[in-house]
Amino acid sequence: MRTVIFDLDGTLADTSGDLIAAANLCFRDMGAGDLLDPVHDAGTALRGGRAMLRLGMSRLERAEDEATIDRYYPVLLEAYGAAIDVHTQMYPGAMDAVERLKSDGFGVGICTNKPEGLAETLMQRLGVRDAFGALVGADTLTVRKPDPEPLFEAARRAGGDPSRCILIGDSDTDRNTARAAGVPSVLVTFGPAGGDMAALEPEALLDHYADLPALAAQLLP
Repeated sequence: MRTVIFDLDGTLADTSGDLIAAANLCFRDMGAGDLLDPVHDAGTALRGGRAMLRLGMSRLERAEDEATIDRYYPVLLEAYGAAIDVHTQMYPGAMDAVERLKSDGFGVGICTNKPEGLAETLMQRLGVRDAFGALVGADTLTVRKPDPEPLFEAARRAGGDPSRCILIGDSDTDRNTARAAGVPSVLVTFGPAGGDMAALEPEALLDHYADLPALAAQLLP
């Protein structure tokens, strides 16, 4: 079976607001106040907790302070998990596209570098977890994206052939994962870094989720 595998943060859902809130809690605990801006730093938020901590520490001129980043990373994850769906929203049309893909005979799954437990919690809270046949997170396997194995595993768990999948994403990590897997990548242009996606030369760009079912059929005939 052909499968369409989605990244989560910045692809299916805009999670940046809740991620930045968790990071700023850490910076307040350090006595530094809110160092990240929910709008201007959204792109960094979608690259994960350590990226946010590193950006904030750089603003304190402590970019090399890995010990503090390591110490606060679990604090950030705990804070994020406690308020994971306050600001997060699915991107418009995402779930309509998922249901259309399924009706067209595609399997659908998620491959994210968010820890699996947090990803499961978020999708359950948003009420959409059951729509996906698989969810593979950063710690599901011993490797994570851009290694291709999590993508292959998501395709397998969704009931598909790993060689017959495409990855929908929003970053160079997703592009590199698909390239390593030898499968097409589709990068969304509506996230915070959307303007940078064309330079990554994916097989296709996606401006609106309404276009995805036809695009998937073209890429996986």
